Amino acid sequence: MTVSKMAQTLIGSEIIKLGGEVNAMIARGEQICNLTIGDFDPTIYPIPEELREEITKAYAEGHTNYPPANGVAVLRKAVAAFTKERLGLSYPENDILVAGGSRPLIYATYLALVDPGDKVVFPTPSWNNNHYCHLSGATPVMVETKPENNFMPTAADVAPHLKGATMLALCSPLNPTGTMFSRKDLEEICDLVIAENKSRAEGEKPLYMLYDQIYWMLTFGTEHRHYDPVSLRPELRDYVVYIDGTSKCFAATGVRVGYAFGPTVVMDKMKAILGHVGAWAPKAEQMATAAYLNQPEAVDSFMAEFKEKVQQSLDVLYNGFKQLKEEGFTVDAIEPMGAIYLSAQMNLAGKTTPDGKVLQTSQDVSFYVLSEAKLAVVPFSAFGSDRGLNWFRLSVGGASLEAIQESLGRLRAALQKLK
Repeated sequence: MTVSKMAQTLIGSEIIKLGGEVNAMIARGEQICNLTIGDFDPTIYPIPEELREEITKAYAEGHTNYPPANGVAVLRKAVAAFTKERLGLSYPENDILVAGGSRPLIYATYLALVDPGDKVVFPTPSWNNNHYCHLSGATPVMVETKPENNFMPTAADVAPHLKGATMLALCSPLNPTGTMFSRKDLEEICDLVIAENKSRAEGEKPLYMLYDQIYWMLTFGTEHRHYDPVSLRPELRDYVVYIDGTSKCFAATGVRVGYAFGPTVVMDKMKAILGHVGAWAPKAEQMATAAYLNQPEAVDSFMAEFKEKVQQSLDVLYNGFKQLKEEGFTVDAIEPMGAIYLSAQMNLAGKTTPDGKVLQTSQDVSFYVLSEAKLAVVPFSAFGSDRGLNWFRLSVGGASLEAIQESLGRLRAALQKLK
């Protein structure tokens, strides 16, 4: 049977594939510290108690029918107030679009803005932009970033690629790196977008920004602050689509309540697209999220405890890699700034395993670490980077602090076996 060219050439998620292999090992009884999936183990990171109670209440009240295509009004109103209070971004509730998590919203942004063949510029590593380009027929322009700048793009990195582009896709805090934009870097990129749009002829499609800030509430330390384009450059308001939601900040990945906001003309088209797809969040969960967002003290209390717990796991991993580096192993890590990820380097290419295999690619390294240290990590090649770049994403949401601590000892033993 012949399928579409898009389907024939579609590449599955390397992260989900790796996660499936890890789960199969766990099912066979192997003790694996699984740091692959950007998810949360609910026995370690349960959703807020108040949110859980509101979900139960909403189902009991019979909120089981179709929600409006753009989201229930009480949630859009709550999101507008929450965004204004917490970020200083003022968007009317009609410019807010609710969906079943952030993925449909990102896809809808691509479909609303990008025609087949249009250029979409995004840094690597980054999450799923290469796949969304494939699904929409866009021409991907992948901009390689450097560990020296925490794998965040600079204005100098993106400047050569903006001429004629339709969209610049950015994320901060960044999945997969757990790093963030500095104010200076984001301001300079915003200025490039403003200048590019001013240079375009009347009637020419502008350069838009897709700004994924789903992790913005998960930042660590007073020195790491979240910045966004419109707050820094208000003249970008007509060109920025924000992706946001509750899945990461409230450990509520399965609750599936995401939202986007941006220019009216774009949001109206995204609403129409998702209306045909039917990608809305369940109505009960929407009602519950609205009620929870209107409890600021409960939100603050949950976030304080939640962030401390996530940061503790990240710090243990970071300090563990730094200790291994001090001991002479060819590993390194970047200080975690936000989200639930650590960027770790295991520069093991060229080393020989006990069974005589020479490690060459980041996939070889990840497989060795999985088999010998029972530690599952994701290479940056799963996020568009070169297979020879021996940097990896370590996600702490699915593992206990004790499991992470134990895995570091096994990793040391695995590194000692290499020649």
